[in-house]
Amino acid sequence: MRFRHPDGTTVHLAYCTNVHPAETLDGVRAQLRDHCEPVRRRLGRDRLGIGLWLAKEAARTLVNDPSALRALRAELDHRGLEVVTLNGFPYEGFGAEEVKYRVYQPDWTHPERLAHTTDLARLLAALLPEDVSHGSVSTLPIAWRTPYATDPAAAATARKALTALAQRLDALAELTGKTVTIGLEPEPGCTVETTADAIAPLTAVGHDRIGVCVDTCHLATSFEDPDTALDALHTAGIPVAKAQLSAALHAEHPHLPEVREALAAFAEPRFLHQTRTLTAAGLRGTDDLDEALAGVSLPDSTPWRSHFHVPLHAPPAPPLTSTLPVLEHVLTRLVGGPAPLTRHLEVETYTWQALPAELRPRTRAQLADGIAAELTLARDLLTDLGLKELP
Repeated sequence: MRFRHPDGTTVHLAYCTNVHPAETLDGVRAQLRDHCEPVRRRLGRDRLGIGLWLAKEAARTLVNDPSALRALRAELDHRGLEVVTLNGFPYEGFGAEEVKYRVYQPDWTHPERLAHTTDLARLLAALLPEDVSHGSVSTLPIAWRTPYATDPAAAATARKALTALAQRLDALAELTGKTVTIGLEPEPGCTVETTADAIAPLTAVGHDRIGVCVDTCHLATSFEDPDTALDALHTAGIPVAKAQLSAALHAEHPHLPEVREALAAFAEPRFLHQTRTLTAAGLRGTDDLDEALAGVSLPDSTPWRSHFHVPLHAPPAPPLTSTLPVLEHVLTRLVGGPAPLTRHLEVETYTWQALPAELRPRTRAQLADGIAAELTLARDLLTDLGLKELP
């Protein structure tokens, strides 16, 4: 979906396909047929943006077979779909029964991460619509904090890899005329947990094609102030490559038994749900929601937020809620001003099948309905900010 900002800039809204597990090219094509096109039809649009997730195997197939890449581009056009952004965070296995810490491997200290991200940038340059010159790829925020923090060579290794990536992006732009920007996606528990944590390593790389992907669930989970975060990025000259529109799980009174019971329904074995609280002494947290519920390590006298991407249009029932107001605040800052701070917005609720059983979609049709409802909410927020939806 495309929108015209009052300054004339085109802002793109997509939804991320990592909600539909697929490791192979055949699986990706099935996603387009079974999920993405039905969502587009529900919205009554001739064109729908998707934030494509290409796992390692699918990406390598496309890199090694130009005819397969041309066929994918043709299929996107045929189904009324367009791609201006890729989700390059998960490398493989995102549809596994247990993902947890595996999603952070390989990190930016391993050559496989550089190779995969280079592949994604090259593929995106070929998949961009003819009238679009700029694409974005979100990626791992360098590494999970351990064992990175105890490896004296890790920071230098990661910086060298990101610098090499920047050089490759320069060459790609010269070769294709397409600019691809990479965004490190701060996430709780990682070496880059917050936007503030991103400033030093990105300043060290010092390249305008390497920036930040602002995920509004992650930002909210870490209790970052949106204005402070975005002002700091601007002051440091770090671009917002893209923003992922997502909402975290919020519990205002975690000490109450009924609140803990409600939270326990979201503690599930597939994804990691880092949980944080902001106390007078600073930010405290656990790596997972069940750890927060089971122990005494997380104070419960202040609100908890958990890294669980809840549907934008359907916050959990009381006594829980979501951090949708944080999303709205961030969106206002990003595209509600005189000029947009980013051109790429991506709804990223990948946890539909991890929701408590009574909230999960039971059919493809129900999932498509839910994704369409999220995009409708995002569309309404954008038009309320003065952007005009384009055909």
